[in-house]
Amino acid sequence: MTKILVADDEADLELLIRQKFRQKIRDKQYDFVFAVNGRDAIEKLNEHRDIDILLSDINMPEMDGLSLLAELPEVAPLTKTVMVSAYGDMENIRVAMNKGAFDFITKPVNFQDLELTIEKTIQHVAQVKNSLQALKENNILKMYVDSSVLNFMCTREYEKALTANENTEATVAFIDICGFTSISETENPDAVVGLLNKYFDVMVKGIIDQNGTIDKFIGDCVMAVFNGPYHLDRAIEAALKIRSDISALPPEFSFQPAVSIGINSGEMISGNIGSAALKRLDYTVIGDIVNTAQRLQSIAGNGQILIPESAYEKVKMSFNCSFLGSKALKNKAAEIMVYEVIN
Repeated sequence: MTKILVADDEADLELLIRQKFRQKIRDKQYDFVFAVNGRDAIEKLNEHRDIDILLSDINMPEMDGLSLLAELPEVAPLTKTVMVSAYGDMENIRVAMNKGAFDFITKPVNFQDLELTIEKTIQHVAQVKNSLQALKENNILKMYVDSSVLNFMCTREYEKALTANENTEATVAFIDICGFTSISETENPDAVVGLLNKYFDVMVKGIIDQNGTIDKFIGDCVMAVFNGPYHLDRAIEAALKIRSDISALPPEFSFQPAVSIGINSGEMISGNIGSAALKRLDYTVIGDIVNTAQRLQSIAGNGQILIPESAYEKVKMSFNCSFLGSKALKNKAAEIMVYEVIN
């Protein structure tokens, strides 16, 4: 529905407009608001922030149409103005256009012409709003995505990458803030989000320093993936650094942060997972290796970094680990041998 403000001191104009546009009003295509002068129009604009079009007379008491037009950018910058006046000389038209009028119609009003002008103005307003929305989304994207990635997204290689699914050898880590749910239940939302983001910053730095990638944030948990040479060693190094840095943070709201971490390494599937119908796809990794890492994190205690026996055999010469025994993991038919990385 398009909301239109009509500013005119002629008493019968409101009735005339409601009669001429009754079908579009009844079909909820147009919604009219009326003001008797420029001052009244500004009040209406402040009251109705969703007005798309202003139809304004020039000669009005208290504040004329040209003065209203000059103040419009401050009050409603996206509202487009069509001047409707008996003063149809070139001087008034030029003044109105220089002050930002979108179009100009003379009285007596030809309502067929007025309707065509309104429709043209509606299209222009929609284009402006779409452009602003695209700009806003682009600026938001720039906050989260590196410029080189944005440039890559414009290439044909990016289109191919969207549909590329493959088996990959990698390490996945799930890093959870222990007991953080208790904070979310007692503190205000701003404090909770601010504190969680503070912890995430520490975790992200530890992951990036070891050339890992943030796959996703899941509540108060981070899922990270490590590819390339020595990916398992780098994942454990990142986990040790994160554990140390998080535990060194001072307590807030009587909460001392600690992490529980599950790590697993092996072959997994990487690809775009999600709903094409919803247009929401997430480039991620899936498979038994990923599931096991998540289950390990779920049984890890405060400050524990848990790995399965297969990972231990690969890193036992590089890291000091402690055997915890055979553990049952959720949705796993057989128990697995679990080790804790000490240092």
